[in-house]
Amino acid sequence: MKKIVLSMATVTALVMGAGDIETPHERIMKKKDTSILVTEKSMLDRVHFKGDLRLRYESIERDDTHNKYRNRYRMRLGLHVDITDNLMFDVGMRSGFGNPTSGNQTFHDDEALSDYFFQSFRFNILGLTYKDGHSVYKVGREPYLMYRPIKSQLVWDNDVSLNGINYQYKDETKIVTLGVNRPTWEEKAVDDADNVTLLLAQYVHKTKLESAKLNLGAGVYYYDGLKGNVPLFGKSKGNTLVNGLYANDYHIVEGFGELQFADLFGLPFKIAASLAYNVAADDNNFGYDLAFQLGKAKHVGEWQVKYSYTDIEEDAVFGAYSDSDNFGGGTAAKGHAIRAKYKAGKNLYLAGNFFFNTLYASKSKNGEEADYERVQLDLIYKF
Repeated sequence: MKKIVLSMATVTALVMGAGDIETPHERIMKKKDTSILVTEKSMLDRVHFKGDLRLRYESIERDDTHNKYRNRYRMRLGLHVDITDNLMFDVGMRSGFGNPTSGNQTFHDDEALSDYFFQSFRFNILGLTYKDGHSVYKVGREPYLMYRPIKSQLVWDNDVSLNGINYQYKDETKIVTLGVNRPTWEEKAVDDADNVTLLLAQYVHKTKLESAKLNLGAGVYYYDGLKGNVPLFGKSKGNTLVNGLYANDYHIVEGFGELQFADLFGLPFKIAASLAYNVAADDNNFGYDLAFQLGKAKHVGEWQVKYSYTDIEEDAVFGAYSDSDNFGGGTAAKGHAIRAKYKAGKNLYLAGNFFFNTLYASKSKNGEEADYERVQLDLIYKF
């Protein structure tokens, strides 16, 4: 019966579109009124609040272990304060019991509803932002700044926050991003983990063509202190372990290209390719992602559909920070993903994400390659 209901819901979602897939963190600031200086505004006018609630039905069916069918939610709350015209303070909270790449929380029959909303919240944003022309400086716990072609999650999951100091320069022709961060400052990092430093640098060159925009980029993400360390968040997420410790460091080189067409058969269209290579591992160190997106769910009644194929070896990227939905999260798998989005109202979206994967033997529960299918049907309300 569950499969019949699920199949009907799947067809409905594919027809209607939907998915909270495009924005890693809902930006908690509203569009600023630049005609009035911040110092001339009242305190109430300097404070901006924003949030969202997502209700999700999810099924996970796999060959190597039991299937899962569950109802989940995610809530995010954010506050943005304009201290001066250039200096801002951001604070955000998210459900999910401190998971660094997910705010989802499963409903349980034997737990009071009030427990979900008060026990699972944690700070995922807490920092200062300083803007100076084309430059942005961020200090504290903030959403990542790296550019991702068609929001690829090959290296970075949508919900990752960075803990440290980050800088970005952006104009019409380029984006330059630099940062120094500490993943072990995450609230859910295990106590046995030694300190890990993440050094990052990314460059994106933007070119306007006759009928499209071309973005070419490269990045380097250098984790110092992972080899010989325990899994930072309790699980390897596909990365190779020896005696329960990381077998490799992760010095990841990223490259990508993206073409954006404003109008293809009357709809926006994007196509992109991304690759990642871990120079600190000798084997199983390559991954790639091919994707296209048609449409853009910007106004009520509009929709978009994204398709991607991903193949990512065990040690191509740091699994704890890569896509948490595809393959069950992390690395050591390959397969297809269809993500759709439909704007049903001013603040209301419908969503459908569909994953058809093959888990590598190293990740499977039975030591053999296994099929992995996951369906997520979402209702999202933003406020």
